[in-house]
Amino acid sequence: MTALTDAVKWNADGLVCAVAQDHISKQVLMVAWMNAEALRRTVETGFAHYYSRSRQTQWKKGEQSGHLQKVRALHLDCDGDALVLLIEQSGGIACHTGRATCFYREWDGTAWQTRLPVLKTEQEIYR
Repeated sequence: MTALTDAVKWNADGLVCAVAQDHISKQVLMVAWMNAEALRRTVETGFAHYYSRSRQTQWKKGEQSGHLQKVRALHLDCDGDALVLLIEQSGGIACHTGRATCFYREWDGTAWQTRLPVLKTEQEIYR
């Protein structure tokens, strides 16, 4: 596993930016952070694991919500400082707000507009 983590240019906090993208539509689902342990767990299990900067802990995407992210491919950029995970998203929901993607707001020139509907409320997801 050394080859897996040695090629990554970790930031000062030991993290790397990880972009989750739908493996079919190529829609960006979310952006999160990984440390070396999250990257190793992702490769070992085949499911996306991230590092929460606010909680200072590892987490498996979908562990509480059931909206797991099966990793179909993993890419490292040319500088080694960003990852793209091609994901099969369980339940069609990647965002904790109950939307398909975390990128549901669009700038219309004067304000941010919500462009995607809530598929499930947070209460329904996190009972």
